[in-house]
Order: sequence, then C-alpha cells, then structure tokens
Amino acid sequence: MMFANGLKLVGAATICVGINPFIGYTLVGIGAAAYSPAKYGILGEITTGDKLVKANGLMEASTIAAILLGSVAGGIVADMSVVGALALCAVVYGGAVVANIFIPRLPAARPGQSWRFRPMTASFFNACNVLWHNSETRFSLLGTSLFWGAGVTLRFLLVLWVPLVLGLTDNATPNLSQRHGGGRDCGGRRAAAKLVTLETVARCMPAGVLIGVVVAIFALQHAILPAYVLLFIIGVCGGFFIVPLNALLQDRGKHTVGSGNAIAVQNLGENSAMLMMLGLYSLAVAVGIPVVGVGVGFGVLFALAIIVLWLWGKRR
Repeated sequence: MMFANGLKLVGAATICVGINPFIGYTLVGIGAAAYSPAKYGILGEITTGDKLVKANGLMEASTIAAILLGSVAGGIVADMSVVGALALCAVVYGGAVVANIFIPRLPAARPGQSWRFRPMTASFFNACNVLWHNSETRFSLLGTSLFWGAGVTLRFLLVLWVPLVLGLTDNATPNLSQRHGGGRDCGGRRAAAKLVTLETVARCMPAGVLIGVVVAIFALQHAILPAYVLLFIIGVCGGFFIVPLNALLQDRGKHTVGSGNAIAVQNLGENSAMLMMLGLYSLAVAVGIPVVGVGVGFGVLFALAIIVLWLWGKRR
C-alpha cells in the first residue's frame, strides 16, 4: 500500500513540475490499480465473519466521504489554481504514505510469490479460474461487476440528462452525483452492516433490483427536487447491495486464492463491465435513442439482470 501511494505521489508531482501529464496519470493509475487489492484484501486478514461486512461498510463510507470531499475541495482549489490543486493531490498522497506506517504489520498471506511476469500472469488467471468455478465467488463477481458498470454508466447518463431534461448547465450534475454517493454513505452501508451477514447475502438482492427500478423512474423526472431524492435512494440501495457482496468475495477468496488476488480479479470484472456498459450506452446515444429512453431502458435492463442473477443464485 505504501508503494502504491508512493507511485501516486510521484505521478501527481510529475504533473505539477510540467512533465508530460500522460506519464503522471499512468503512474497514478498503476498505483491505484495496485492499491485497491491491498486496501480491501487486508480487511480479510484482520477481520472475519460478520465483522468483515461491517469493515467493508466502514471502508465504503470512508471512500465515498473522501470522494465527496475531494470533489468539492478539488473544484474550489482548481478554480483558483490548477497547479495548486495538483500540488494538493500530491500532499494528500504524501499523507497517505505516512499513514501507511501506522497500519499493523501482518505476515504475508501468500509468501514466496514470484515477481516475474509470466508466473504472475499465470497465477492471476489461475485465480480467475478458481473464483469463477466457485458458485459463491462467481455470484459476488457478477453482482459487483454489474453494480459498478451501472454506476459509471449512470454518471455519463447524468451528463446528457441534466442539461436536456432539467435545462441546467452549471454544477448541477456533480451535485446530483454527490446525492447518489451520499445516500450510499449515509444509509445503505450502515443498514447492510446491521441486517446482512455472510450467510444471508441474498438479502441484498432486492436492493439491486430496486436500483434499476428507481433509475427508470428517475429518467422520467422533470424537476430537480425529485431527482435529488431518487438519486439518494439509489445511493442507499447501492450501499446495501455492494457491501455484503464485497465481504463475501473477500471471505471466500481468502480461503482459496487469497483476498488480494480475489480483489484483483474483481477489479478486472468491474472494469470490463464498465467498458462494456459504456460501449452499449455510447451505441444507444450514437443511433439517436432519446436520453430519457436510454435511462428507462438502462434501469429496466439492470433490474432484469439482477433478478436473473438472484434466481440463478438460488438455484445454485
């Protein structure tokens, strides 16, 4: 985690001093890709059982809170100075490096792993195979991939929907996104931590179906207040849906391929789902489907996909 944060620190610093931004963003991206499996993987090493669901809830809450704070603070600082905003990012990454010192030292979960490219690649694809052939981890991977793919697509949908339907061109879009994230932070993850355990993960599935239904209703709105309320509800449902699925994957992955490997495979699935859903969204926009129709269709299809996953999970 310290190494990953160090890469992000170097990446932000290179942009500040005028080096090609592509290099800086590449370093930040590599650091972020390495950090995620470590950040969530360590939860499975220091917590178990139902505490893992609560730990995931706290992790999701802190992540969303940081995103919301960063969006607001970053926008304010960037308006004053772009270089200043980048420098602030570098300072925050530096603080994260220092914070890593205080994380309890744990023995390596899977010692003796090779750092050579071919063995690492073979190990990763073996982890993919193991997780896919386990019904519980496959269920979790599909659920989280659908969720994050839908989340990113919803953000792009808002970019077109807000000015067209609400007639707003200022900062209303980021404000709506914050309502979505705030709902996930304030309500969903807390409810999941109290009401769902690793043995009752299926309880989160109705929330996934409700996400699709509310998205379809949201696309039909013409006033900003109902839009705020519906996005908050989507956020609450999202938190309730995603936290137990994350915990299930970490717990089952720990006993098969290791928590870190499980999260790395999860990230691959989520990013693949994002690209696929954004591709379908772009295709729908390109062929001229009205943005309201895209929103309704997107919500209905997502709800149906979760229902199919839910029924398939029951059969398994």
